[in-house]
Amino acid sequence: MDSELQIALIGAGIAVVVLIVAYNKWQERKHRREAERAFRSEHRDVLLEPQVGGSTTAERREPGLADEDGPRRFNEAPLKRSAPSLPDLLDARADCVIHLEVIEPLEMQRLWQLQSEYLAGLGKPVRWFGFDDTQNQWHALGPERTGACHWFCAGLQLVDRQGSIGEADFMRFTGGVQRVADAVMALPPGLPLRAETLRNAAELDRFCADVDVQIGVNVVARERQFEGAEVQRLAEQLGLGLAGDGSFHAVDDGGATLFTLSNLEPELFVEGGMARLVTRGLTLVIDVPHVADGVAAFDRLMRTASDLAERLEGSVVDDNRTPFGTDAAALIRAQVEQFQQRMDGRGISAGGRLAQRLFSA
Repeated sequence: MDSELQIALIGAGIAVVVLIVAYNKWQERKHRREAERAFRSEHRDVLLEPQVGGSTTAERREPGLADEDGPRRFNEAPLKRSAPSLPDLLDARADCVIHLEVIEPLEMQRLWQLQSEYLAGLGKPVRWFGFDDTQNQWHALGPERTGACHWFCAGLQLVDRQGSIGEADFMRFTGGVQRVADAVMALPPGLPLRAETLRNAAELDRFCADVDVQIGVNVVARERQFEGAEVQRLAEQLGLGLAGDGSFHAVDDGGATLFTLSNLEPELFVEGGMARLVTRGLTLVIDVPHVADGVAAFDRLMRTASDLAERLEGSVVDDNRTPFGTDAAALIRAQVEQFQQRMDGRGISAGGRLAQRLFSA
């Protein structure tokens, strides 16, 4: 009996709670509707409705400043400037390139002095350029270059005949350029990726090693030695000139060396000293990557060697002192052509500016 009474009381209590909650919800909705009616306006929003009596809607004008000549116009914020294209003397395949941008024009001499301090000791050449906005062109930086620029560009050569750059050179170059940028308060430069740069350098170095060929033939005495004065006279008759490196040079119309004529013995050819020199042999060498038309240069080299051998009563031989006949010449000629075709296929023309850099000592 008591348990039934307890159950009845609990049920009544729950019912009362439900009624109270329902009543509160009803009151809340009632007050919300009254508040909405109080703040509701019967006036039309002329900014949102079309004009009466016209075929077009009213043009909404943004608030702004105006003067007697009409609304004042404001220029949009300038877009970020993009870096100029690479200088002609740099090549993305052969150089590790970093651009620097400064907000205010920076004197070229200031940057040249800083880079000389921060980039000293690198094993490969570094070239700096400043971009002249008025002339829209790059200028190579140097001790005498004057003027100021917003853009600068540094290029570390990746490969030469000593091999490719290593990690130490890469880190010294990128770290040095970063220090230059910090010193002149340049915008943060975009530094190249270390692994990718070193991989590209090693691959380029392998290709250069495969086509880096120098071909030489010798003219040796059969009986009497060659007198220096006679060698000089004959060389000049054949169109060769004595240079400061101790060799005679055959050059093309532009002054580029086609091949050299040197002493087979250690003593160099020197102007003023040829009269007292005697030797048992001469060496003619063609540096294949440095000559634009290697086949034509090799043909001229062979004609020169034959003429010298005939007039000096010598013999044309290879490095093993084996007679250098027409069959051997034809084989070498074909190889020269093949090597230069491979260079052309890689976009590195023999005798071109890039080849001159990559195949430098």
